Amino acid sequence: MTETSRRSAPRGGGRVRMTGKERREQLIDIGRTLFAERGYDATSVEEIAHKAGVSKPVVYEHFGGKEGLYAVVVDRETSALLDGVTGALTGGHPRELLEQAAFALLDYIDQNTDGFRILVRDSPVAQSTGTFASLISDIASQVEDVLGLEFKSRGYDPKLAPMYAQMLVGMVALTGQWWLDVRRPKKADVAAHLVNLAWNGLSGIEPKPRLVGRRSS
Repeated sequence: MTETSRRSAPRGGGRVRMTGKERREQLIDIGRTLFAERGYDATSVEEIAHKAGVSKPVVYEHFGGKEGLYAVVVDRETSALLDGVTGALTGGHPRELLEQAAFALLDYIDQNTDGFRILVRDSPVAQSTGTFASLISDIASQVEDVLGLEFKSRGYDPKLAPMYAQMLVGMVALTGQWWLDVRRPKKADVAAHLVNLAWNGLSGIEPKPRLVGRRSS
């Protein structure tokens, strides 16, 4: 239970007095949990309000309704994942950069399971951003430049880099969706095998892939 959740629990049947900022964070926390467990459609404003120990108008006051709350949750999760991927690409050999990107996504899934469950659902909110497909495209753009430089140095057409970036990130993302539930093998092994396939291709796949970077778990 988070600090916000602990403070949200009513005592003696009364409402806990919070600042507006604290109440907003509490509602976001509760909404995030319910959206992850049940999805957007199965989550109601009534349930969110009940969990928070407030009336429905309080939810509408802060977010305008369930759609507004959902949009805030998705925006936060999207930013967290993009920041994690961007921050992980610290340089080094291109293969190590690929390892860093794979670990960044798997770390997010491991540490923000509820958030990832929300992101991989089809967004019911009418918007051009915030869907899992658009998120994957954003992440791919982060590695596109790296691939372009590598292609150019090897005499390949750098104009193909965006397509290959989509392929690589899509492969990691879909594997992450699968690993979300099974959690086997361990994270470092998943990253090693992902990079093995992406770097070597099926024709040059290593029987026992290993990570070349400093991180091994």
